[in-house]
Amino acid sequence: MKVAAKTIVVTGAGNGIGRELCIQLLGKGANVAGVDLNLNALSETQKIAGVRDDRFKGFVFDITNREKAESLPGEVIAHFGSVDGIINNAGIIQKFIPVNDLTIEEINRIMNVNFYGTVYLTKAFLPVFLTRPEAHIVNISSMGGFIPFPKQTIYGAAKAAVKIFTEGLYAELKDTSVKVTVVHPGAVATNITENSGLGKSKIDMSDPKNVNAASKMSLSPSKAAGLIISAMERNKFRVTVGKDATMLDLLYRFNPKFATNMIGKMMKKVVM
Repeated sequence: MKVAAKTIVVTGAGNGIGRELCIQLLGKGANVAGVDLNLNALSETQKIAGVRDDRFKGFVFDITNREKAESLPGEVIAHFGSVDGIINNAGIIQKFIPVNDLTIEEINRIMNVNFYGTVYLTKAFLPVFLTRPEAHIVNISSMGGFIPFPKQTIYGAAKAAVKIFTEGLYAELKDTSVKVTVVHPGAVATNITENSGLGKSKIDMSDPKNVNAASKMSLSPSKAAGLIISAMERNKFRVTVGKDATMLDLLYRFNPKFATNMIGKMMKKVVM
Protein backbone atom coordinates (compact mmCIF):
# COMPACT_ATOMS: atom_id res chain seq x y z
CA MET A 1 0.00 0.00 0.00
CA LYS A 2 1.47 3.31 -1.06
CA VAL A 3 1.36 5.68 1.90
CA ALA A 4 0.87 8.97 0.03
CA ALA A 5 -2.47 10.57 0.97
CA LYS A 6 -3.12 7.80 3.52
CA THR A 7 -3.59 8.22 7.27
CA ILE A 8 -1.27 5.98 9.28
CA VAL A 9 -1.19 5.40 13.03
CA VAL A 10 2.27 4.99 14.57
CA THR A 11 2.77 3.89 18.18
CA GLY A 12 5.89 4.84 20.09
CA ALA A 13 5.94 8.00 17.98
CA GLY A 14 7.87 10.13 20.46
CA ASN A 15 11.36 8.80 19.86
CA GLY A 16 13.60 6.30 18.10
CA ILE A 17 12.20 4.29 15.21
CA GLY A 18 8.69 5.57 15.90
CA ARG A 19 9.72 9.19 15.46
CA GLU A 20 11.60 8.37 12.27
CA LEU A 21 8.60 6.47 10.94
CA CYS A 22 6.43 9.54 11.49
CA ILE A 23 8.90 11.90 9.83
CA GLN A 24 9.41 9.68 6.79
CA LEU A 25 5.71 8.89 6.38
CA LEU A 26 4.95 12.62 6.45
CA GLY A 27 7.71 13.17 3.92
CA LYS A 28 6.01 10.70 1.61
CA GLY A 29 2.70 12.57 1.80
CA ALA A 30 0.93 10.55 4.48
CA ASN A 31 -0.97 11.96 7.44
CA VAL A 32 0.16 10.53 10.78
CA ALA A 33 -1.58 9.87 14.08
CA GLY A 34 1.27 9.52 16.56
CA VAL A 35 0.70 7.60 19.77
CA ASP A 36 2.97 7.89 22.79
CA LEU A 37 2.92 8.24 26.58
CA ASN A 38 4.83 11.52 26.44
CA LEU A 39 3.12 14.66 25.14
CA ASN A 40 6.37 16.62 24.97
CA ALA A 41 7.99 13.86 22.89
CA LEU A 42 5.06 13.90 20.46
CA SER A 43 5.29 17.67 20.19
CA GLU A 44 9.00 17.36 19.44
CA THR A 45 8.29 14.83 16.69
CA GLN A 46 5.82 17.25 15.10
CA LYS A 47 8.28 20.12 15.45
CA ILE A 48 11.07 18.17 13.77
CA ALA A 49 8.71 17.12 10.97
CA GLY A 50 7.70 20.74 10.45
CA VAL A 51 4.00 20.07 9.87
CA ARG A 52 0.75 21.40 11.27
CA ASP A 53 -2.06 19.54 13.01
CA ASP A 54 -3.76 18.77 9.71
CA ARG A 55 -0.85 16.42 8.91
CA PHE A 56 0.25 15.17 12.35
CA LYS A 57 -1.83 14.68 15.47
CA GLY A 58 -0.43 13.36 18.74
CA PHE A 59 -2.51 11.06 20.94
CA VAL A 60 -1.26 10.55 24.49
CA PHE A 61 -2.18 7.25 26.10
CA ASP A 62 -0.93 3.92 27.36
CA ILE A 63 -1.40 1.22 24.70
CA THR A 64 -2.11 -1.34 27.44
CA ASN A 65 -5.34 0.53 28.22
CA ARG A 66 -7.86 -1.55 26.27
CA GLU A 67 -10.76 0.87 26.69
CA LYS A 68 -8.70 3.79 25.40
CA ALA A 69 -7.44 1.69 22.51
CA GLU A 70 -11.02 0.92 21.52
CA SER A 71 -11.87 4.64 21.36
CA LEU A 72 -8.79 5.64 19.34
CA PRO A 73 -10.12 4.81 15.83
CA GLY A 74 -13.03 7.19 16.35
CA GLU A 75 -10.70 9.94 17.55
CA VAL A 76 -8.36 9.50 14.59
CA ILE A 77 -11.22 9.50 12.10
CA ALA A 78 -12.77 12.58 13.77
CA HIS A 79 -9.51 14.43 13.17
CA PHE A 80 -8.36 13.13 9.77
CA GLY A 81 -11.62 11.85 8.24
CA SER A 82 -10.31 8.32 7.68
CA VAL A 83 -7.58 5.89 8.73
CA ASP A 84 -5.78 3.42 6.48
CA GLY A 85 -3.03 1.73 8.43
CA ILE A 86 -1.17 1.18 11.66
CA ILE A 87 2.44 0.49 12.56
CA ASN A 88 2.50 -1.13 16.00
CA ASN A 89 6.01 -0.05 16.93
CA ALA A 90 5.87 0.71 20.67
CA GLY A 91 7.77 -1.72 22.86
CA ILE A 92 9.96 -2.15 25.92
CA ILE A 93 12.68 -4.59 26.94
CA GLN A 94 13.08 -6.32 30.30
CA LYS A 95 15.82 -6.09 32.89
CA PHE A 96 18.90 -8.03 31.77
CA ILE A 97 18.27 -10.80 34.30
CA PRO A 98 17.07 -14.44 34.17
CA VAL A 99 13.38 -15.32 34.32
CA ASN A 100 13.92 -16.69 37.83
CA ASP A 101 14.79 -13.19 39.04
CA LEU A 102 11.89 -11.38 37.38
CA THR A 103 8.72 -10.68 39.32
CA ILE A 104 5.33 -11.67 37.91
CA GLU A 105 4.49 -7.96 37.78
CA GLU A 106 7.54 -7.29 35.60
CA ILE A 107 6.66 -10.22 33.34
CA ASN A 108 3.09 -8.98 32.97
CA ARG A 109 4.30 -5.48 32.07
CA ILE A 110 6.55 -6.81 29.30
CA MET A 111 3.72 -8.93 27.86
CA ASN A 112 1.15 -6.15 28.18
CA VAL A 113 3.18 -3.53 26.35
CA ASN A 114 4.80 -5.70 23.68
CA PHE A 115 1.99 -8.15 22.94
CA TYR A 116 -1.38 -7.08 24.32
CA GLY A 117 -0.87 -3.44 23.32
CA THR A 118 -0.38 -4.64 19.74
CA VAL A 119 -3.43 -6.90 19.98
CA TYR A 120 -5.67 -4.19 21.47
CA LEU A 121 -4.87 -1.65 18.77
CA THR A 122 -5.07 -4.19 15.96
CA LYS A 123 -8.47 -5.34 17.18
CA ALA A 124 -9.66 -1.76 17.52
CA PHE A 125 -8.67 -0.67 14.01
CA LEU A 126 -9.30 -3.87 12.04
CA PRO A 127 -13.07 -3.39 11.59
CA VAL A 128 -12.38 0.07 10.13
CA PHE A 129 -9.60 -1.21 7.89
CA LEU A 130 -11.90 -3.86 6.43
CA THR A 131 -14.15 -1.09 5.12
CA ARG A 132 -11.31 0.73 3.33
CA PRO A 133 -10.35 0.17 -0.33
CA GLU A 134 -6.94 -0.85 0.99
CA ALA A 135 -5.30 -0.84 4.41
CA HIS A 136 -2.19 -2.18 6.08
CA ILE A 137 -1.14 -3.51 9.49
CA VAL A 138 2.58 -3.55 10.33
CA ASN A 139 3.60 -5.20 13.58
CA ILE A 140 7.14 -4.83 14.89
CA SER A 141 8.51 -8.03 16.37
CA SER A 142 12.27 -8.45 16.90
CA MET A 143 15.10 -10.82 16.08
CA GLY A 144 14.42 -11.87 19.67
CA GLY A 145 11.08 -13.09 18.35
CA PHE A 146 12.68 -15.90 16.35
CA ILE A 147 15.92 -16.65 18.26
CA PRO A 148 16.29 -16.77 22.07
CA PHE A 149 18.35 -14.17 23.93
CA PRO A 150 19.13 -15.18 27.54
CA LYS A 151 18.17 -12.49 30.06
CA GLN A 152 15.64 -11.19 27.52
CA THR A 153 13.52 -14.34 27.59
CA ILE A 154 10.17 -12.73 28.42
CA TYR A 155 10.77 -9.92 25.93
CA GLY A 156 11.54 -12.57 23.30
CA ALA A 157 8.42 -14.54 24.22
CA ALA A 158 6.31 -11.41 23.79
CA LYS A 159 7.87 -10.65 20.42
CA ALA A 160 7.47 -14.27 19.32
CA ALA A 161 3.79 -13.92 20.18
CA VAL A 162 3.66 -10.79 18.00
CA LYS A 163 5.26 -12.79 15.17
CA ILE A 164 2.72 -15.62 15.25
CA PHE A 165 -0.18 -13.23 15.85
CA THR A 166 0.81 -11.22 12.77
CA GLU A 167 1.39 -14.26 10.57
CA GLY A 168 -1.99 -15.62 11.63
CA LEU A 169 -3.60 -12.29 10.73
CA TYR A 170 -1.95 -12.46 7.33
CA ALA A 171 -3.51 -15.86 6.69
CA GLU A 172 -6.93 -14.73 7.91
CA LEU A 173 -6.91 -11.50 5.90
CA LYS A 174 -5.24 -12.80 2.74
CA ASP A 175 -8.39 -12.49 0.64
CA THR A 176 -9.35 -9.06 1.97
CA SER A 177 -8.17 -5.52 1.25
CA VAL A 178 -6.04 -5.51 4.41
CA LYS A 179 -2.36 -6.37 4.00
CA VAL A 180 -0.19 -7.50 6.90
CA THR A 181 3.57 -7.30 7.53
CA VAL A 182 5.70 -8.56 10.41
CA VAL A 183 9.06 -6.85 10.97
CA HIS A 184 12.08 -8.31 12.77
CA PRO A 185 14.57 -5.51 13.51
CA GLY A 186 18.05 -6.28 14.72
CA ALA A 187 20.08 -3.90 16.87
CA VAL A 188 18.96 -0.31 16.29
CA ALA A 189 20.60 2.68 17.95
CA THR A 190 17.71 3.89 20.11
CA ASN A 191 17.22 4.66 23.80
CA ILE A 192 14.92 1.68 24.40
CA THR A 193 16.71 0.82 27.67
CA GLU A 194 15.86 4.19 29.20
CA ASN A 195 12.36 4.17 27.71
CA SER A 196 11.78 0.79 29.35
CA GLY A 197 12.47 2.33 32.76
CA LEU A 198 15.80 0.54 33.18
CA GLY A 199 18.02 3.62 33.35
CA LYS A 200 21.10 4.24 31.26
CA SER A 201 23.25 1.40 29.98
CA LYS A 202 26.32 0.74 32.11
CA ILE A 203 28.41 0.04 29.04
CA ASP A 204 31.10 2.71 28.94
CA MET A 205 30.40 4.65 25.73
CA SER A 206 33.37 6.91 26.41
CA ASP A 207 35.53 3.97 25.37
CA PRO A 208 36.15 4.23 21.58
CA LYS A 209 36.15 0.42 21.34
CA ASN A 210 32.58 0.27 22.66
CA VAL A 211 31.48 3.11 20.38
CA ASN A 212 32.96 1.37 17.34
CA ALA A 213 31.40 -1.97 18.28
CA ALA A 214 27.99 -0.38 18.81
CA SER A 215 28.12 1.50 15.51
CA LYS A 216 28.98 -1.69 13.64
CA MET A 217 26.17 -3.67 15.26
CA SER A 218 23.44 -1.04 15.25
CA LEU A 219 21.33 0.32 12.44
CA SER A 220 20.28 3.96 12.62
CA PRO A 221 16.59 4.60 13.43
CA SER A 222 16.32 6.50 10.14
CA LYS A 223 17.56 3.54 8.10
CA ALA A 224 15.36 1.11 10.02
CA ALA A 225 12.28 3.27 9.50
CA GLY A 226 12.99 3.53 5.78
CA LEU A 227 13.20 -0.25 5.45
CA ILE A 228 9.96 -0.71 7.39
CA ILE A 229 8.03 1.77 5.24
CA SER A 230 9.47 0.20 2.08
CA ALA A 231 8.24 -3.21 3.25
CA MET A 232 4.81 -1.71 3.92
CA GLU A 233 4.61 -0.13 0.48
CA ARG A 234 5.66 -3.40 -1.18
CA ASN A 235 3.15 -5.43 0.87
CA LYS A 236 5.91 -7.67 2.21
CA PHE A 237 4.78 -10.59 4.37
CA ARG A 238 7.93 -10.60 6.51
CA VAL A 239 11.11 -8.54 6.67
CA THR A 240 14.31 -8.61 8.70
CA VAL A 241 15.86 -5.21 9.33
CA GLY A 242 19.63 -5.10 9.73
CA LYS A 243 22.45 -7.43 8.78
CA ASP A 244 22.47 -9.01 12.25
CA ALA A 245 18.79 -9.95 12.07
CA THR A 246 19.16 -11.34 8.55
CA MET A 247 22.25 -13.37 9.47
CA LEU A 248 20.74 -14.78 12.67
CA ASP A 249 17.51 -15.63 10.87
CA LEU A 250 19.43 -17.78 8.39
CA LEU A 251 21.67 -19.31 11.05
CA TYR A 252 18.75 -20.21 13.32
CA ARG A 253 16.91 -21.88 10.45
CA PHE A 254 20.01 -23.90 9.57
CA ASN A 255 21.12 -24.91 13.08
CA PRO A 256 18.89 -23.72 15.95
CA LYS A 257 20.96 -25.27 18.75
CA PHE A 258 24.25 -23.82 17.50
CA ALA A 259 22.68 -20.39 17.04
CA THR A 260 21.15 -20.49 20.53
CA ASN A 261 24.46 -21.44 22.14
CA MET A 262 26.27 -18.72 20.19
CA ILE A 263 23.82 -16.06 21.35
CA GLY A 264 24.14 -17.36 24.90
CA LYS A 265 27.91 -16.79 24.83
CA MET A 266 27.44 -13.31 23.42
CA MET A 267 24.87 -12.35 26.06
CA LYS A 268 27.26 -13.26 28.87
CA LYS A 269 29.30 -10.25 27.81
CA VAL A 270 26.37 -7.85 28.13
CA VAL A 271 26.56 -5.66 31.24
CA MET A 272 23.63 -3.39 32.04
